Amino acid sequence: MPTFTELGLSSRILAALARQSIDTPVPVQEEAIPPLRAGRDVVIEAPTGSGKTLAFLVPAIEKLSQAAAPGPRALVVVPTRELAIQVDKVFRGLDTGLRRALLYGGVGYGVQTTDLRRQPDLVIGTPGRLLDMIGKGLLSLARVQYLVLDEADEMLDAGFAPDVERLIAMTRSPQTVLASATMPDWVSRMIAKHMRNPVRVKVVHEHESLLEHGLLRVDKHERLQVLSRLLHLNEGAAILFGRTKHGVKKLNRDLLAMGHRSVELQGNLSQNARERAMAAFRGERAPVLVATNIAARGLDISHVGLVVNYDLPDTPQWLTHRVGRTARMGAAGRALTFVGSDDGAAWSKLRRQGAPDLREVDRQHLLEEGGWRYLDRSTLSARPAPTAPVAAAARRTPRRRQRWHRNRSL
Repeated sequence: MPTFTELGLSSRILAALARQSIDTPVPVQEEAIPPLRAGRDVVIEAPTGSGKTLAFLVPAIEKLSQAAAPGPRALVVVPTRELAIQVDKVFRGLDTGLRRALLYGGVGYGVQTTDLRRQPDLVIGTPGRLLDMIGKGLLSLARVQYLVLDEADEMLDAGFAPDVERLIAMTRSPQTVLASATMPDWVSRMIAKHMRNPVRVKVVHEHESLLEHGLLRVDKHERLQVLSRLLHLNEGAAILFGRTKHGVKKLNRDLLAMGHRSVELQGNLSQNARERAMAAFRGERAPVLVATNIAARGLDISHVGLVVNYDLPDTPQWLTHRVGRTARMGAAGRALTFVGSDDGAAWSKLRRQGAPDLREVDRQHLLEEGGWRYLDRSTLSARPAPTAPVAAAARRTPRRRQRWHRNRSL
């Protein structure tokens, strides 16, 4: 495996990486950095925690450092405030001397406006606040030479796609990077539309086998008690995923009442509240994070030992992103997906769409002894499959359903 020096990076970036004890590129960086430095469009598909952020930031910095010019000349678009802050943290750690602006909603305009008036070289932002600043005449994308869509499958999905298309239309054929842990087939249409003969980098996580992911049969009426028992048995940090903002808020309130040290992360919280929650969870003052899908993508949290899908996600891709919060960078991790008697239709739909065929965990053994043991599949085949009426959301028209899910889930 080559070193960063052998990849031909500048001495300043090499020194910044060395200060962080980073000298050898991980596979996604080894494969993506050379074509990006050569000016090629690149599609990066690699698991969460695999090093994608450095893979697209290092070539951007090299490009921006070659000559001073009015900006912004690079733009990184992300779906959430938390991911924007994380990308910014990685960028600042590289000590580039370049100017940057970090743009996201939920906070005032003062600092962000000041940063834009300094003509930053790089802008990192969420679609809504980027368009807001463009509308105020504070930001132009006409000089952007390097465009990154991080968590690209979500950025090009129905919820964000109109805003992202508007942003792309304001640029002038920049070098483009799409990066995500999952790239559904439908993204290919967007790749063909917006990219020029892209290099495709696909990395399979070498530590993927350290994730144990099982199905646990739990009906709605007993779900909270089962979860509480699991948390008492779990010695490390856990992330619990709910379906809606209201549901996450209620679940967190119930867990606090039961004596668990938990915090919530969902879209109705103010930015200060979100930052306090993440600081408490990262600092292990609160070992339990209850969250919507807002915590499922991109966040680099290395100490999570357990992920619980308290509610089923809407798509197999969201399932992948959720469980990707654990078993990161060589650490072992476990994930449990709760499925009750009224989840049959939803789970069957996820399976048809490509969700993995999860083995069922022995519930009694898990809750009484804390041990992880799978039930024999021959036993499961004799059990009648659960059935459930189609959820009301599924009966909505596609356009209304997209808006309904997006408004409720983040």
